[in-house]
Amino acid sequence: MTRAVTLQSNFTTGEIDPLLKSRIDINQYYNALEQARNVLIQPQGGATRRPGLQFISEIPSAANPQDGCRLVPFEFSTTQSYMLLFVHNRMYIYKDKVLQTNINSSGNDYLVTTITSTMIKTIDFAQSADTLIVVQEDMAPKQITRGGSHTSWTIADISFEFIPKYPFSLSTSNPSATLTPSAVDGNITLTASSGVFASGNVHDYVEAADGIGRARITRFESSTVVEAIVEIPFFNTAAIASGSWLLETDYVDVWSATYGYPRTVTFHEGRLYFGGSKSLPNTVFASRVARFFDFNPGESLDDDAIEVTLNTGQVNAITGMFSGRDLQLFTKGGEFFLPQTSLDPITPNNVVIQGATKRGSKEGIKPVGAESGTMFIQRSGKSLREFLFSDVELSYISNNISLLSSHLLVDPVDMALRKATSTDDGDLLLLCNTDGTLATYSILRGQNVIAPSLSTTDGEFINVGVDVDTIYTVVKRTVNSATKYYVEALNDDNTTDSATLLSGSSKPSSTSVTGLSHLEGKTVKVIVDDGMQSDKTISSGGITLDAVPTTYVEIGLDYTPTIKTMPVELKLPSGNIIGQKKRIVDATALVYLSQNLTLDAKDFAFTAAQFFTGKKRRKPMLGYDREGQLTFSQSAPLFFTLLGIEYKVSVGQ
Repeated sequence: MTRAVTLQSNFTTGEIDPLLKSRIDINQYYNALEQARNVLIQPQGGATRRPGLQFISEIPSAANPQDGCRLVPFEFSTTQSYMLLFVHNRMYIYKDKVLQTNINSSGNDYLVTTITSTMIKTIDFAQSADTLIVVQEDMAPKQITRGGSHTSWTIADISFEFIPKYPFSLSTSNPSATLTPSAVDGNITLTASSGVFASGNVHDYVEAADGIGRARITRFESSTVVEAIVEIPFFNTAAIASGSWLLETDYVDVWSATYGYPRTVTFHEGRLYFGGSKSLPNTVFASRVARFFDFNPGESLDDDAIEVTLNTGQVNAITGMFSGRDLQLFTKGGEFFLPQTSLDPITPNNVVIQGATKRGSKEGIKPVGAESGTMFIQRSGKSLREFLFSDVELSYISNNISLLSSHLLVDPVDMALRKATSTDDGDLLLLCNTDGTLATYSILRGQNVIAPSLSTTDGEFINVGVDVDTIYTVVKRTVNSATKYYVEALNDDNTTDSATLLSGSSKPSSTSVTGLSHLEGKTVKVIVDDGMQSDKTISSGGITLDAVPTTYVEIGLDYTPTIKTMPVELKLPSGNIIGQKKRIVDATALVYLSQNLTLDAKDFAFTAAQFFTGKKRRKPMLGYDREGQLTFSQSAPLFFTLLGIEYKVSVGQ
């Protein structure tokens, strides 16, 4: 019989894939957990109970939330930021976890958008100042503008100064007339010897049959005279003989109900970029500099509009764009970028698309910029990847950062990033899965921390969004046998879900608490002044407390945190202990500002209504098994943070 002491001082690997359970040869094994459920891994290494969900509002059934919803942040500044919720033909506006009311002239608490439920899952958006651009391939691009107050908003189709033209069904003719250009380049006048032009020829092209001279018609003067912009200089100003030039017609708007609208959007280096559509899925359009709604190519000057197409031998439909070091393009077949330097911005004359990696990204999930790179979901929905520039390879690479935790990704439907709130904090990446779970990655790349965990609730997570520091969710719950959709936000002050927290002027002065109808019939936890009262069942929208609170009361649904260690592995002189019988003799947990914690379903002793920092020890612990694991949880929804574990192990021979 051999005894040894082992220590797990951090949990920065997070929950590890079951397929890696035997990988004692990798360092990450010794900082990993078999389960990290309803906890967050801190960048410093500890594991803490995840924040509870504060109830904000119910989405009315008339909005058809079951058909789809989407949370979209609107961040004008750190003090003027909002969360927009799109449901069928409606938009709800939240600020500081409060639904803003009377946001249209009818006094309704929603704004009519004409963005239908079938569009919501695949909308894309980009913001500049107080205007949000929203696109979807079946919808004319819209601009949402904030007015002079939190409740003043408008939405309208974008009025473009110029829409690019494209010959989806090109027609050509050889007019029976000579054609004389007034100059070989620039803005010119074209004069025909007989009437061959019509007003409908604006945006059409004339081209010399030998290819020396091509111009786009910009203005109709008469049947014999038009104005044009030269794209390929003419050889000279001599008359081009009849039959030696072509008139190309049927150029139409590149975006329309017939040919589709932009699929993706972003702002980059003073231009508005649109990417992809039904008819041109792999083409990128950029506006003129500082004129976001003008896509006129002009004379291809540096500040004129840009058009460029991915030519890769396959149709790489654009699924997302991100403005970073370069303009990054995410497609169904791979990842690309438009290279540039600070001295050479992108122009019509130097624009080029370079390929980088060939992973492909999932449509409908917007890439997000994290600490060092851009996060995106691979096309299959089975991996989370980081697209970043490598100074070693002098190119972009794509790292699979979910390799150790791929089991936590169940075909994600949405992704959001809460950026670090302090210098010692990390980014928090949240992914909604199709099974209603919420995968969370604590990321601090400077310290090589990528720590995943999984959150569940009494219901399903449907959507997630981040407004600066506030994480909003849409949650589907069953209440009184009816399906409900709630907007709820993670709140560090809560330890229950769909919670109501009453303090200060809202603190009840008696044992009667009302305003809880959103949890009618539910059994709830009641926390009063840092201590627990007996469980209650909501009836007629209220409960009766055991005693009047002194400082606060929190009422909400319980959720269970679970921290389960990996099978213990020791490197003894006799070799590894995989498969051998073992017993954890005793265990010591180092906790920080904690009120409640259990080990293998048995409570550690805590003083009621007090926060403890230090060591909690459990001994003796009986029974041999082949794994040697510890499971930490809670018997009450109070605060806890587990910093590390020390335990003695007895190994049988």
